[in-house]
Amino acid sequence: MDEDQIQQGKEWLEELLKVGALPSAVQVSQEDDSCWLTMSESNLSPQQIAALTGPSGEVLDAIQYLINTVVNLGLEEEEKAAYTIELNGYRVRRYQELSALAENAAKQVHQTGVELEIKSLSSVERRLIHNILKDSEEIETYSRGQEPDRRLVIKAKS
Repeated sequence: MDEDQIQQGKEWLEELLKVGALPSAVQVSQEDDSCWLTMSESNLSPQQIAALTGPSGEVLDAIQYLINTVVNLGLEEEEKAAYTIELNGYRVRRYQELSALAENAAKQVHQTGVELEIKSLSSVERRLIHNILKDSEEIETYSRGQEPDRRLVIKAKS
C-alpha cells in the first residue's frame, strides 16, 4: 500500500465524519497489509461513540465496507488497499474475544469430535475466525447457510 492510498483513505474517512458532524481526528497506522484508520474518541460523546460503533460493531463494519469499496473502485485486485476502521479499541477487544472463542471451540471439537456451529457472527468475524484456525492440523472451518442466517462451522478434519 502506498502513501497516496493511505492518504486517500484517511481523507475519505475524515470527510465522512465531517459530513456526519462528528468531531473526530483520524490517526493512521499500518499492520501487515492493512491500513488502520483510528477515529479519535476524545471529542466524541459516549452516544456518538455508540452510534459509530453500532450494535455488535455493525456500523464500524459498514464504514469499513464502504471505504474498502469506494476507495478501491476501478483498481486491479493487486492494487487494492485494505482498510480497517477502529474506534475506542473495539476491533482489538473484539479480536481478543473472537480468538478466545475460536480456541475454545476448536478445543471442544477436538476433544468431542462433534462439529460446532457458531451463529450471530458478521462476515468479517467469520472470516477472522477462519483465518485464526486455518493452520490447525486437527480442525477445519467453513460457512453454512445464507445471510442473514449464515453460520460458521468448526469440525474435526477427516
